[in-house]
Amino acid sequence: MSLPIRYPRSPMAWAAAAMLASLVVLALAGPLLWDAAADRPDPTAVLQGPSAAHPFGTDSLGRDVLDRVLTATRPSLLLALAAVLLGATGGILLGASTAVVGRRTRRLLAGLINLLLAFPALLVAMFLAVVFGAGAGGAMLALAVSSVPGFARLAQTLAAAVAGTDHLASARVLGLRRHRLLWRHVLPNIAEPLLLSTTTAAGTALVALAGLSFLGLGVQPPGYDWGQLLNQGLDRIYAEPLPALAPGLAVLYAAVAFQLLGEVLAGGVARRSPAPRTPAAPASTSGPAAAGLVLQVEDLTVELPTPDGVIRPVRGVSLSLRPGEIVGLVGESGSGKSLTALAVADLLPDRARISRRTHRLLGADLAAMTPKERERHLATGLAMIFQNPASALNPSLRIATQLTETVRTHRGASRAQALAEASDALRRVALPPAVLRARPHQLSGGQRQRVMIAAGLMVRPRLIIADEPTTALDVTVQRQITRLLSEIRRDTSAAVLFISHDVALVGEFCDRVLVMYAGTIVESLPADRLPTGARHPYTRALVASVPDLTADRDRPLPTVEGAPPEPLAPAPGCPFEPRCPRRRDHCAEEAPPLEDLDAVHRVACWYPVAAEVFAS
Repeated sequence: MSLPIRYPRSPMAWAAAAMLASLVVLALAGPLLWDAAADRPDPTAVLQGPSAAHPFGTDSLGRDVLDRVLTATRPSLLLALAAVLLGATGGILLGASTAVVGRRTRRLLAGLINLLLAFPALLVAMFLAVVFGAGAGGAMLALAVSSVPGFARLAQTLAAAVAGTDHLASARVLGLRRHRLLWRHVLPNIAEPLLLSTTTAAGTALVALAGLSFLGLGVQPPGYDWGQLLNQGLDRIYAEPLPALAPGLAVLYAAVAFQLLGEVLAGGVARRSPAPRTPAAPASTSGPAAAGLVLQVEDLTVELPTPDGVIRPVRGVSLSLRPGEIVGLVGESGSGKSLTALAVADLLPDRARISRRTHRLLGADLAAMTPKERERHLATGLAMIFQNPASALNPSLRIATQLTETVRTHRGASRAQALAEASDALRRVALPPAVLRARPHQLSGGQRQRVMIAAGLMVRPRLIIADEPTTALDVTVQRQITRLLSEIRRDTSAAVLFISHDVALVGEFCDRVLVMYAGTIVESLPADRLPTGARHPYTRALVASVPDLTADRDRPLPTVEGAPPEPLAPAPGCPFEPRCPRRRDHCAEEAPPLEDLDAVHRVACWYPVAAEVFAS
């Protein structure tokens, strides 16, 4: 959770506190102290002006206006607050739910919110007050309904920022239901601006409620609030203005108090101390029958619509992992590595279109499952470790909650049992159980990444997808994380798909390496062949670009010349042809298929580098 708000000790803060305290006292004590006098008629003091006995005069029945204004504090405030709370609750739930529902439902909700916002809120309130019937209840409900679209738009905008975070994606991987996603991962992270908006909206609602009562659509006699008192004093405003000004001043006073409260809260949020941060159709899967595979994906293609056209950042990718196998996926930024991982985990954005010939996890065909079955199968069979643990962990929840909610959701474990399993998971990643009481911002980058791994272990996954888990960590912590993943692989026989830019790290850590370029797999080879046995010119260039301590420091570091192809206008031939030093005319005419060089080595190149040439 975010750090506590530090409220400024400014004159505005003291003024807001004093004004709110006075309103609370009047709301509580007003009916007890002045209710009898406010309702007692006095025929001898009808329509009198201000005097020592009646500072704001009397009304048409001789009742003291000041007593009635003070007594009306309670109903005026209660009705306004009730309208705001009802409207805020409905609007926030409507708007925030757009972050957790499906694409079609999200579009319908967004269209509904836009439609409702097309009508002025005050006119809607007046219309609904007539529909519901004149009275306190009808006015309150009318104001509540009319305020829903405004709160919904604010919540929708705030929730859209949360919808793209890694921690919400992590929660989706864990298979949490939508209501838990909403209450645990969306609302806590947008609560502060919503609270500020609700506070300031209370003053607006108070004025609007007084307006409805002034028009005769709100509180009805014999009851009264500030709006009705203002209406009663309006007839004599030119002769005796104070009886009309008194309820108006009360409305203004209360509205200003709520506005000041909102300003103070906003200032307190702005002064918080920030939480620390750490900076052609490919061949089918080779090998024995797919029954022994943890993951089998064939001919995976991802399409993303853009304003300039549709792009295909992943094209015809096939990959497989066996129990206990660590497979590295390397390539430049934008080569499609992370999108491939998200497609495997069914976490692509709604606008993405995915097609594949085969998508099996633990032998089960995910395409043949219902959405709920697929979510549960992915949640219990797969764990995702994201690149940035600071964003992958929910900042509003303690570590204990984030580790235990999966086993409590899918296995029905008790809180005590889930906490015991969480403690064991933390010990396996070399963290003390005391970390359960911490929040993400209280941990270092390495500790947060270990917590992410521990969260994955809670579901006992057979497949771990690690999407660049060591990129933001120093070398020492990188080695600790890779050693930890190796131990988990050894102890649980889980398969690991390790995505990284670091070719040297992948060569040391993985059993097999897949090299990806422009959305396609261009080479698949054993990791021990990577330094000297790679055959694709792109793989060779990646290996050559790894810094070597023995290299001549007076010479610039080698790089891969050129830039990746334009995704909106892919060339018909080999995607690496413009940057390839071995290119020929045939390379620009037809894309090479991924073909076997031997039983464990495959390459997509018309003219692969000879092994002896590369070794030299």
